[in-house]
Amino acid sequence: MSDPSAPAPSPFSSLEHRIADLVHSLLVEHSVKRVLAPEEDLRLAGLSSLDMVSLVLSVEEEFRVMVPESGITPANFRSIAAIGRLVSSLRVDQ
Repeated sequence: MSDPSAPAPSPFSSLEHRIADLVHSLLVEHSVKRVLAPEEDLRLAGLSSLDMVSLVLSVEEEFRVMVPESGITPANFRSIAAIGRLVSSLRVDQ
């Protein structure tokens, strides 16, 4: 039997949690203070094109990866989960 007072399990993996923190810091700059689902569209959540550029740079720095120009697409940066898949694939390629 589960403990009803226990916190709900996070929908994020460890990798996605780190990405969610990066996204959250950008959203806070726009006074958006809500939790996003892993597949939620980041543009609809409030990130601008300029925020997306900052997000690309933040992801590269946080995970010590280089996102190739061909990888900087709306599909790869649509959601926290999509960024997680991109980062995972870049880590494998290193």
